[in-house]
Amino acid sequence: MTTSKIHSNIIFSQKVADELEKIVKQYPAGKRFLLTEETPRQLCLPQLEKLIDDYGIQVTSIAGGETNKSIRSVEKVWEFLSKNGADRKSLLINIGGGMLTDLGGFVASTFKRGMAFVNLPTTLLAQVDASLGGKTGINFNGLKNEIGVFNEPDAVIINTGFLKTIDFQNFLSGYAEMLKHGLIKNPAHWDELMNYSLANIDYDALQEIIAHSVAVKDWHVQNDLTEKNIRKALNFGHTVGHAFESYALHSGRPILHGYAVVYGMLVELYLSAKVCGFNQNQLKTISQWMLKVYGKFDITPSDYDSLYELMTHDKKNEGSRINFTLISEIGQVAINQDCSKELIFEALDFYREL
Repeated sequence: MTTSKIHSNIIFSQKVADELEKIVKQYPAGKRFLLTEETPRQLCLPQLEKLIDDYGIQVTSIAGGETNKSIRSVEKVWEFLSKNGADRKSLLINIGGGMLTDLGGFVASTFKRGMAFVNLPTTLLAQVDASLGGKTGINFNGLKNEIGVFNEPDAVIINTGFLKTIDFQNFLSGYAEMLKHGLIKNPAHWDELMNYSLANIDYDALQEIIAHSVAVKDWHVQNDLTEKNIRKALNFGHTVGHAFESYALHSGRPILHGYAVVYGMLVELYLSAKVCGFNQNQLKTISQWMLKVYGKFDITPSDYDSLYELMTHDKKNEGSRINFTLISEIGQVAINQDCSKELIFEALDFYREL
């Protein structure tokens, strides 16, 4: 399978310290900073210990988890940078999952009106999605990624070895975004994901598959950085998925982002069948596979109004209409689709009855 050209700032390497050193040496002494979270600090930073010591990189960390993707965490990092003399000529290295790279990118983009940053994603979700494409941000008022800016990192270094530090649920969470990439753009990528053994993860083979997924994300970003047009394709599954994710958090039953995206894709595949003619047999086959692998977040009809209200807050909406990205077939997207409240509730019925 061929891969389209990937943006030059995305680096695939098993020699993370060597690649990072090429970047770090370009910045003055005392102007090199590193942000991480608790788990990667313990499991991933040891292989960078010599680099950190040699270049005097100043390290800070925040607590992991979506609840810490907040303005309070941002303030903590701003204070760290300010106290240690960071300025516009500084570099911030973000090492962690999607929450950390989102937040770190936002911190770097806003401190002193902007400093350079690089991402070293340590989860599959971050490697194929969150750390790429220039979306940075934090949660606010119970809404996911409500505050943020578009600003691409100077580099993203992807190392599949880091993935050995995450559990299977977090692996599946990232795999969900890869599934989305296959559905919206690349039938061959979809097929290789269906044929990849989740029961026996081959990390060497995975690097090439990740590259195919990254190529899909990168193509959309490079053609539409600020999401005015075709980049909206990447939102497939996310209009409903973000609603599931926020509702789950509010109701004390938090779910991982990728799981929420899968549940969102199940609902939006039904909408795709109704609005865009997506094949009913494929809808059934894909739904059964996703259900088997990801299970389900249980809802009742009494939850529908709350989920719908959360969808109305989606950042992609225009005016009072909820803006969906749907697919007519695998690899063919239809952006800016409008669905009635009645049809959305019908799709939630489909999901609930799976």
